[in-house]
Amino acid sequence: MNTNEDLMAELERLKAENASLKKAPSRGTLSLKVSAKGAVSLYGMGRFPVTLYKEQWLKLLGFSDEIRKFIEQNDSQLKTKD
Repeated sequence: MNTNEDLMAELERLKAENASLKKAPSRGTLSLKVSAKGAVSLYGMGRFPVTLYKEQWLKLLGFSDEIRKFIEQNDSQLKTKD
């Protein structure tokens, strides 16, 4: 390919990438993706994603009742992020 064709192909690739980024969930909206290493990444909780492997997520989800109880018991000491 010549340089002009290379530039046109790169332009089309960047347009497609830009379109996909515009479809990305807005900040604060939770979303999930499979990471490059095959883990589950949760986006929207903060600046960086929370990434755990499948068995870690399942273990955490199984512990959710205890987490809720702990939060209720320690509510007066816990801060809320606005």
